[in-house]
Amino acid sequence: MRITVLYFAAVRELAGTSEMSLDLPAGVTVRELAAYLEKTVAGLGGKLGAVRWAKNEVFVALDARLDEGDVVAAIPPVAGG
Repeated sequence: MRITVLYFAAVRELAGTSEMSLDLPAGVTVRELAAYLEKTVAGLGGKLGAVRWAKNEVFVALDARLDEGDVVAAIPPVAGG
């Protein structure tokens, strides 16, 4: 199945891109996606632990299953005042 991953803020800087398309096995979870990205995208190794994940613009848990055509966003914690 093909999905799109969007990277925001500090994660975008670490990944060196704001977006990528991936072909993954059907039924992959967000947790499995995160582990795959940490292993295959230079700069992301061990950096996704605090990231919140959204699937098609809705925050999801790590055990959420992904489907063909999903857009998954990696959103790091932010601070502000």
